[in-house]
Amino acid sequence: MSVPATIVPKNELQRMAAVKRYEILDTPADGSFDRVTAIAARRFGVPISIISIVDHDRIWFKSHHGLEGVRQIDRLPGLCASAILRPDPHILSDATKDVRSLANPLVAGDFGLRFYAGVPLQTSDGFNLGTLCV
Repeated sequence: MSVPATIVPKNELQRMAAVKRYEILDTPADGSFDRVTAIAARRFGVPISIISIVDHDRIWFKSHHGLEGVRQIDRLPGLCASAILRPDPHILSDATKDVRSLANPLVAGDFGLRFYAGVPLQTSDGFNLGTLCV
């Protein structure tokens, strides 16, 4: 599946070089990251929290709380792919009424996502690798 240009950052080649530089993709679970997702879920009172890395064709989960058995999803329809486009938080208060997410299968399908907040995980040189999202 081809990823639409609307969810690909203008600096995608450099961003992907930064993702590779950090050598984090497909690494084993790490208790430090797991503590962060557990705290985020508890703090925001939500059932799911994820630390994601946006790869060229997938969104890989370094850590996930409340979403057992899923290690990655396709970059499309992932909301994290949209969240890395800007430096500020990407918030959908009611995903069923937000034009940015109405057609998203995570919202319109059986999963039934209603709320999403993702903060880009940015490198010191300004590349958004992925998100911490709830």
